Amino acid sequence: MSDETPRLHIDSDWKAQAQAEKDRLAEKEAAREAQAAAGQPAEGELPPADFRTLVASLASQAMMGLGAYGDPQTGRVVIDVVGAQFAIDLLGVLEEKTKGNLTEDEAAELRDVLAKLRARFVQIARLVAAQMQREMGAGGEVGLDPGAGATGAAPAKSGPGKLIMPD
Repeated sequence: MSDETPRLHIDSDWKAQAQAEKDRLAEKEAAREAQAAAGQPAEGELPPADFRTLVASLASQAMMGLGAYGDPQTGRVVIDVVGAQFAIDLLGVLEEKTKGNLTEDEAAELRDVLAKLRARFVQIARLVAAQMQREMGAGGEVGLDPGAGATGAAPAKSGPGKLIMPD
């Protein structure tokens, strides 16, 4: 038999690597705790299901309809006045039905969001109506959509109550 017993080879750098990994994980956990303390969800997590998130979700839908976000495929702005009006109306219902049951901060935030969205809605609706008037006055045929509501007509090719803004 051979006197050779297996030798254990220890990489002297393993402790430094293990400590670096431990430090990295501690930093990541500290950042996650800071986000949680600030009321922000950690990366990859959903925000808390609370009143503020509900208001933000409906406000985001309204802003999308008011052209705040472009179509990711075409890059063009799509205005959906009917959809925006619906989301704003839902926020109004929420304000009415929760009156007296919100904290002062929640009520103030909801009032502020509604005021800003309503002002933006009026501004966008006027721009859409002016564009429609220009297109109709220039002899361009604009498909009038009776489902567009009181905010004006929309080109038939873009769907009910929607207007695709040119580049």
